[in-house]
Amino acid sequence: MAVVQANLKQLSPAARGRAFAWRWGPALATLLLVLVLWEVGVRLFHVAVYLLPPPSLIGARLLERGSFLLGIGLYTFEEALWGFIIGCSLGAAVAVLSVRWRWIAHGLLPFAVASNAVPIIALAPLVGIWFGSTTQGSKIVIVAIMTFFPTLLNTYRGLLSPAPEALELMHSYAATSTQSFLKLRVPAALPFLFNALKISATLSIIGAIVSEFFGGPLKALGVYITSQAGIGHYAEAWAAIVVACGLGMAFYLVIVVAERLVMPWNTTGES
Repeated sequence: MAVVQANLKQLSPAARGRAFAWRWGPALATLLLVLVLWEVGVRLFHVAVYLLPPPSLIGARLLERGSFLLGIGLYTFEEALWGFIIGCSLGAAVAVLSVRWRWIAHGLLPFAVASNAVPIIALAPLVGIWFGSTTQGSKIVIVAIMTFFPTLLNTYRGLLSPAPEALELMHSYAATSTQSFLKLRVPAALPFLFNALKISATLSIIGAIVSEFFGGPLKALGVYITSQAGIGHYAEAWAAIVVACGLGMAFYLVIVVAERLVMPWNTTGES
């Protein structure tokens, strides 16, 4: 693996450009094709703007209100980030405790599985009543709930993934339970943990925006989307949706970069 990475670093700029085009070219070409078909289809079939505005109009609104949209996007991203940190940290911590004391897993994991059946749109109004529908705290709680259980389940599975033979080998080397945990279970759980973090990165943006649909300041992205759609400014609402997509993709890519820095030896998590 180290030899392959060294060879990649020695590639010429032209070769790196070809590698980049080979990897990202299909995705970019697909995006361009979708935008062209979207634009042509809307104009050819005279689709009403309130149903689907053309990409050119959405792009114009992005250029006009780009700084404002970025500002409200960062406000919502702050909620998503804090909820992500709290939910993922608690999920990983409870997974560690569940491996140490299995009764925790037996009591909590069934609820973790059942939670996937609860739509966040049903939970958000209740959390808003408990913590205040216009405060950031209620949105952070929603995001923390959404990210807690995926992190718990994936991390718990990863910590239990080492084969019994590997655990017996550590025991034969007179390794303590702490040493076996740190040197065997934790490295084995890292791919599972980062998969959970990548899932939670996008879930956090979704959770923050959906929770804002039920109340929040005008500088919140979800509130802006609903308010603009409510007064017939559909292109503005779509522009805000594009900003939300961009934030989700950027957050996801940050986790991917962190994964490669922490686990340069792992090749199964290519994204």
